Amino acid sequence: MKRFLRSLYTTALASSFLIASTASALTVGFSQVGSESGWRTSFSESVKAEAEKRNITLKFSDAQQKQENQIKAVRSFIAQGVDAIIIAPVVETGWQPILMEAKRARIPVVIVDRNVAVNNDSLYLTRIAPDFELEGEKAANWLMEKTEGKCNILELQGTVGSSAAIGRMKGFNKVLAQNPDAKIVRSQTAEFTRAKGKEVMESLLKAEGGGKNICALWSHNDEMALGAIQAIKEAGLQPGKDILVVSVDAVDDALKAIVDGTINVSVELSPHLGGPAFDVIEQHRNGKKDFEKWIRMGGKVFTAENAADELAKRQ
Repeated sequence: MKRFLRSLYTTALASSFLIASTASALTVGFSQVGSESGWRTSFSESVKAEAEKRNITLKFSDAQQKQENQIKAVRSFIAQGVDAIIIAPVVETGWQPILMEAKRARIPVVIVDRNVAVNNDSLYLTRIAPDFELEGEKAANWLMEKTEGKCNILELQGTVGSSAAIGRMKGFNKVLAQNPDAKIVRSQTAEFTRAKGKEVMESLLKAEGGGKNICALWSHNDEMALGAIQAIKEAGLQPGKDILVVSVDAVDDALKAIVDGTINVSVELSPHLGGPAFDVIEQHRNGKKDFEKWIRMGGKVFTAENAADELAKRQ
């Protein structure tokens, strides 16, 4: 009899653990832009690591920089009945219908990094992202101080229609508007990739007679800047000296380039957005309803004065 009761108790205890485990487990779908840059890869790895640390089942989808792939992924997450969805949007527009589908399914959505343009912000809990416009302002302020406001600038834009490209361009141009002797002489998208950065920079330098009258390159991210400095070298110029290079993201390769003197400044964009996103999801499950619609992430400005110290911290 004692053996029977002990067995019954053990079975009940195991069942209670199973129920508790099932009740606490979360399944979250994450639609990522792609893997076009080192920053993006760090971002994805950070979200995966944070999910594992919190015992969250993460369904990850790489959209390969195509919004149609993201919409298919989100629709699949809804069909699977996930507990929440995180979206890092490729572009701002075109999200209203799929976000309405998620809301009808009572699945909360958190936007990270780039923004969405919708006419009803109740379609998502919050957006966790840096201030892209401020990043552009920081980059421009450094350049204007360095050049005393006199500079002919080439611009490598990010993906057309993305909030990162729109915001950084707006912030940079806002500062330039106060410096009449500084101007962007040519601007073209290189889609946030290193290969395109090199290709487009080659084209821009050729159009500018080799680039001898160019003072600086303003790149919307480090990957394009890293590609562009190869093009500058191949044109017979010294990146960082003959042409100043200002950028955004502060990935490790960019910090190394700052130490080497081929990039002058990079404004930090933290890739660690997973933790704050999961925090919001867990708070929502615990009953919180009202969130700020934009949770801002800050970022430092790295130059030759502090890049080496930051690299040492990251190793």
